[in-house]
Amino acid sequence: MEQDLPKDAAGTQRTAEGPLTWLTKFDRGFTLVKGLSLVTVLSSLLVGYFQYLGSYQEKVNAQAKENMQTAAKTFDTISTKFSLVQALQQQLFSDYSTALDDRADANEQALAIKSAQDILKDYESAQLTLFETGELLARNAQMYIDWATNFRQNPAEQLTPTSDPLDQTLLRAFDFDCDHNLPQFVPSKGGAATTPRVSAENACSVDARYNWDPADSYVDVCPKNREKAGSNDSVTIHWFSAKHQVLVMHYCLRNLHERLAPVRHWASQPEAKPETKASPQVDRDRIQSAIDLQAKRLNAFMNLATFHMDGIRESYRPDSFACHVPIVTSVLSLFNDACTPVKTTPIIVSRR
Repeated sequence: MEQDLPKDAAGTQRTAEGPLTWLTKFDRGFTLVKGLSLVTVLSSLLVGYFQYLGSYQEKVNAQAKENMQTAAKTFDTISTKFSLVQALQQQLFSDYSTALDDRADANEQALAIKSAQDILKDYESAQLTLFETGELLARNAQMYIDWATNFRQNPAEQLTPTSDPLDQTLLRAFDFDCDHNLPQFVPSKGGAATTPRVSAENACSVDARYNWDPADSYVDVCPKNREKAGSNDSVTIHWFSAKHQVLVMHYCLRNLHERLAPVRHWASQPEAKPETKASPQVDRDRIQSAIDLQAKRLNAFMNLATFHMDGIRESYRPDSFACHVPIVTSVLSLFNDACTPVKTTPIIVSRR
């Protein structure tokens, strides 16, 4: 037996209302300015959503291309300049060692002396050019490698121009030991360290394991002469920073250049005949070791730069289909940045 439906005021029996009937009535009753219906509003929002995704992806692709080009150019410039100076350094010192080698015959020694004299001018010119632009190369590494590959940088984060104090002056004041402290890239187990990093004030007096950075990816340098340094605080060198690596390479290359003063003086003499007593084997071994360490520093920088550039390639690769589904994209962005590799600028950003 069918259930009687309610009647209206005129006594007419009403018909059953389904979901579509209810939605139609709601749509007719829901209007905005100038009579925009709910369906029109939702359609406009959907169109705007896809337009935003398309615009975002275009900007990301353009940024990816620019970042890769500038990072590659910076990598090539820094690597080439340091490689040239270090190659000439090595050859100059090899000629010097050959001239001192008692096992070398007269012809070999004569060729070594001639080679050193020919190389000296090129070496002095190359190292002077590098030393004049060393700080600029470090800043370029910071802008075009470190910053360009910091995909998780929050645009609203307040930064200051002095947030990274490391420079040549600090390394010199802290008497950085170039014979040790080579770059390390050993990641910690499970990602970030589980213990907080100590502050600069007490980094020199506590165990170095208390650091947020990946294990062995940093070194806290303490001033050997606190009066000369003008501070009791330590300065941290982050090996995952291209800027820090270039600063250290530049500083240690300068130190090595000064240690090679006797070699350069010898090569500058037209009839130079090095005295064996003036350069014992142990000193030559130490200088050769310093040259080898410098080569390892350059290799570490090249590894870091190419690692960062590979990060650019991975972060800017094409999005999956899920990144273009309304609502789903926003949900995925809460857990990872696969859909939005570059953080968007907030509505209000203040750098003052």
